[in-house]
Amino acid sequence: MTTTAPQHPPGPMAPDTLLDAVTFDSVVNTVLDSNPDMAATMARRIVTEALAFVATGATTPYHRGMAPSRTVDEGWHALLVHTEAYERLCQCLGRFVHHTPGWDPGLYDPDILNYTQGLIRAAGFEVDAELWRAPDDSSLVSVAANCQHAPECTIRPMPKPEKP
Repeated sequence: MTTTAPQHPPGPMAPDTLLDAVTFDSVVNTVLDSNPDMAATMARRIVTEALAFVATGATTPYHRGMAPSRTVDEGWHALLVHTEAYERLCQCLGRFVHHTPGWDPGLYDPDILNYTQGLIRAAGFEVDAELWRAPDDSSLVSVAANCQHAPECTIRPMPKPEKP
């Protein structure tokens, strides 16, 4: 698998290029396995958005935590299942982005989701706004992920370890 470091060319970045095609398709299939009624195009959108989220978390200095929507978190879960590819992706991006699940839907914080989307845009990615709906809004897609991230469980990227 070849993972390339994100470049910041003029215009929006393509997060699906952060993984090779075979790995990207495998992550999409993991989303589909967990969500059998989901269309493949929706699963691709979710994985693409999750890649933009992880890349932003790994490369953007920020003053408070980021968090994905439940829908984007579904793609992040699928990435995490591909542990070797996820580790290589994070190494390439410069920081390992840990996942800290939150199980209480009452933790929903729209300000954090809006903040996160702003950081993703600032990192050079387009945001698929439909995938950032509230956790109880399943009008677009219902997902298997039961996490809801908020202040108590936002991401905390770890710095790249220094070589001895």
